[in-house]
Amino acid sequence: MLRTVLVHSIDRLARDLRDLQTIIQTLNDKGVSITFKSENLTFSASSDDAFAKLHLQMMGAFAEFERNIIRKRQAEGIAKAKAKGFYKGRPKIVDDAKLKELSLAGIGATAIAKELGIGRATVYKAIRQCS
Repeated sequence: MLRTVLVHSIDRLARDLRDLQTIIQTLNDKGVSITFKSENLTFSASSDDAFAKLHLQMMGAFAEFERNIIRKRQAEGIAKAKAKGFYKGRPKIVDDAKLKELSLAGIGATAIAKELGIGRATVYKAIRQCS
C-alpha cells in the first residue's frame, strides 16, 4: 500500500530547513512519500532525484529567510508601538488582592481558580509572585 502525505507548500510544513529535512527523512524512512503541491515536488524513499533535493533545499532556505525577516519586522513594529504607547500587552485578569485574601484564608488553588474564573496554574503563578 502506497502512503503519501500531501502538503500545499514547503513553508507550511516546517519553519526552517533543518526541520524540513528531518521531517522528510523521517517520513521516507517509514515508507511514506511526501508531495508538495505548489512546488510540484515529490520525495520518496525509492527515488533519488538530485534536482528535487536541490530545489527542496533552496526553497526551504528561502522560506526560513522569509520567516526570519517577518519576525524581525514584527519585533520592530512592536517596539515602535510600545514607544508610542499603543502596545501594552494583554490586560491583567488576576485580582491580586482578592487572590491573596483567598489564599490567606486557607482556600485551595482549585477553589480560588473557580472563584476568580482563572486556571489553577495562574493561581500558583500569582501566589509565587506575591510571595
